[in-house]
Amino acid sequence: MFISKKALPRRTFLRGLGTTLALPLLDAMVPAMTALAATPAAPARLRRLGFVYMPMGSDVSRWTPPGKTLDKLSPSLSPLAPVKDYVVVITNMELPSAYPGTHATSNASFLSAAKAKLTESSDYHLGTTVDQIAAKKIGQETQLPSLELSMDLLSTVGQCDNGYACVYQNNLSWSSPTTPLPSEAHPRIVFENLFGEGGSPADRRAALKQRASLLDSVSEDLARLKRELGSADRAKVSQYLDSVREVERRIQQAGAKTLDHPLPDLDRPLGVPAAYADHARLMFDLQVLALQGDVTRVITFQLARETSNRTYPEIGVSDPHHPLTHHGNDPKKIAKVALINRFHVSLFAYFLKKLKSTPEGNGTLLDHSLYLYGSGMGNPNVHDHTNLPILVAGGAAGNLRGGRHITCDKPTRLADLHLTLLDKVGVRLDSFADSQGKVDDLFTPLSM
Repeated sequence: MFISKKALPRRTFLRGLGTTLALPLLDAMVPAMTALAATPAAPARLRRLGFVYMPMGSDVSRWTPPGKTLDKLSPSLSPLAPVKDYVVVITNMELPSAYPGTHATSNASFLSAAKAKLTESSDYHLGTTVDQIAAKKIGQETQLPSLELSMDLLSTVGQCDNGYACVYQNNLSWSSPTTPLPSEAHPRIVFENLFGEGGSPADRRAALKQRASLLDSVSEDLARLKRELGSADRAKVSQYLDSVREVERRIQQAGAKTLDHPLPDLDRPLGVPAAYADHARLMFDLQVLALQGDVTRVITFQLARETSNRTYPEIGVSDPHHPLTHHGNDPKKIAKVALINRFHVSLFAYFLKKLKSTPEGNGTLLDHSLYLYGSGMGNPNVHDHTNLPILVAGGAAGNLRGGRHITCDKPTRLADLHLTLLDKVGVRLDSFADSQGKVDDLFTPLSM
């Protein structure tokens, strides 16, 4: 590893056997002229854009905030209270390209705003998704141009929903109209893709026994680096590596449990936490590490697939999610849907709090990131794509005015929001998919 006495390159890595570990933003990465001016590194240049998909819409009555601010949150959004100043809820957004109204098209159109070709075969056709457009612009300087994650370990094939191929609800990201990008739900594989070489299942089993930590393999580089850093940077590096080690410990612990109890876990790859919430938090923690180390700047995450029959006993919902959404206006079923909505939001709130607690430059990771959370379906009981549950979170380098509830004067296309977010991370387009403009009220000009 080469260390400049003038400034440490932003793309500095610790290298070990089969391991490459990117570093977080450090003061030592400030160019010499900037350092002399006592100006911290400018993380506004570190543009990050993420998307989290919530399946099967919401109970709008428990989702929508009661006022124009988030001083009083709705029941489904109440977990966002600690980070509400970083959140904007947007009401009256629609996704017309998702009609005729299916689960498959809800997922497929969410990031593409394109109409999926009706087919059960391999001649599927959609559109390039917003995350991949961003990745082509802001992801070329990072180890991974983009990162695609999910929570479901098995991908169904064939026809999944009203004549639509399963590929439409398996994949959020498409790098071209005919190229879906598969997501990864296994935390150990994600970890190794981020920080070290992957391997076969047998290799990963051996790693549980033979490798205590990837940090051991970069110890020589780490010792050399620390001699070159000031006290503040040494503290940042230590905090980051502690986070890496903790995530690795949890993955190894989950893997060890799988080895100790093989029979119940035969259908699950090694090292996946048994509890949904533990799995989701771990996947969010991996996103924090990926962003902090600038391994990637574009992430998509599917909390569950459309038509998921997952149950949530940890919140008292033993009914499968999908049948509950076809509630027929049964208030008990609607209440359970709202509980699932709140549970998913609580996991996203956990992630936002982690970003907020991670210092970077002159702020935090949350200050320098922008995330869209929502669903491509509005009311799941009727499979519509109006009044979508949508919120935007982050600081966008100080440019997002949070703590607000925006109600669009007229139904506004989700493509307009995508176009707006692309613009804020430096991707200038005249239009995106079926967009008709931008959501101008979302951001405020930076103060001079």
